[in-house]
Amino acid sequence: MIELNKENFDAEVKVDGIVLVDFWSESCGRCIELMPDVVKLSEQYGENVKFCKLNIQGNRRLAMAQKVMGLPSFVFYRNGEKIEHLSGEELEIEHVEGMIKDLSAQPA
Repeated sequence: MIELNKENFDAEVKVDGIVLVDFWSESCGRCIELMPDVVKLSEQYGENVKFCKLNIQGNRRLAMAQKVMGLPSFVFYRNGEKIEHLSGEELEIEHVEGMIKDLSAQPA
């Protein structure tokens, strides 16, 4: 997974194809719980989706600019455009995987 920050965000996200950004924080217990599963998804679907993560600590303005107001948040981009946003304490990794499958099945 690619670590994002304000310096590389646009270069990594505004590309052709599907990009998933995992917005997280050390103080978000649910984010930490989901992280090993997200890494597994990146290994499983890495050919179809570019996986990135952004620690909002030190990048709050960037997170707010992407309308990320709560954690955990998974934001999907296609060809540089934000297309889906999954968020909330109740979020399960199956929701994220389902969205990956749905988006991968759609024509570019």
